[in-house]
Amino acid sequence: MKWDKAGRFSAVGFADTPDAPRPPVTDSFGREERPVVFVVDDDYFARTAVRIMLEDAGLQVQEFEACESFLDAYEPQAECCLVLDLHMPGMGGIDLLRQMTPAVAPPTVVISGDSGIAEAVTSMKIGATDFIEKPVREDTLLQSVRAALKRSRRLDSASHLKAVAVEHLSELTARQRQVLGLVLAGHASKVIAYHLGISQRTVENHRAVIMQKTGARSLPALARLAIAASTYRQDTAA
Repeated sequence: MKWDKAGRFSAVGFADTPDAPRPPVTDSFGREERPVVFVVDDDYFARTAVRIMLEDAGLQVQEFEACESFLDAYEPQAECCLVLDLHMPGMGGIDLLRQMTPAVAPPTVVISGDSGIAEAVTSMKIGATDFIEKPVREDTLLQSVRAALKRSRRLDSASHLKAVAVEHLSELTARQRQVLGLVLAGHASKVIAYHLGISQRTVENHRAVIMQKTGARSLPALARLAIAASTYRQDTAA
């Protein structure tokens, strides 16, 4: 793939580039899904050329000519990323990145032919995973997209684990959550019993039930579970 002097993609001379091996992504019914790449660019020729290149690499592409239309249609996928041009009429690429919360924003590869270092730094600070200046090599773009998709898989896995942690902790009673908080604060059962006005044996029973309900086999594992649930709530509330 080549870029012309105006910074546009040329659809002539596409090379077949094999995608790197990856484990299959499946939906809730066990059906295999292809990774999705969202391409947002107001330049029809550049957008079409990117779509063809990515589809030839085995990726599913959804293209948009404006940031506003992308925001209206976007739904997070198990494995996805965004290829984003910075300079467009209306909402620009940086404004789009600022609109999206970290919990739902896909890993983003920013491409621009007339941006300075300041804009590159700004885009990276607010969520872009890579910044590529035009003209760009085809292999460079594919490498960046694959890295973004790999990051998407890791984020999706982490999000799933956090959601599972919330589910486990939601099974605890109000008293068990009180005991859990004091346990994680480092208090011994005797101190917890005094603080809550219950017997030490009752505290020990609560601790045993907490371990059983959460599936944690040790206090460090229980602490990691509680932290994961806490960060999940913060992400979804953002």
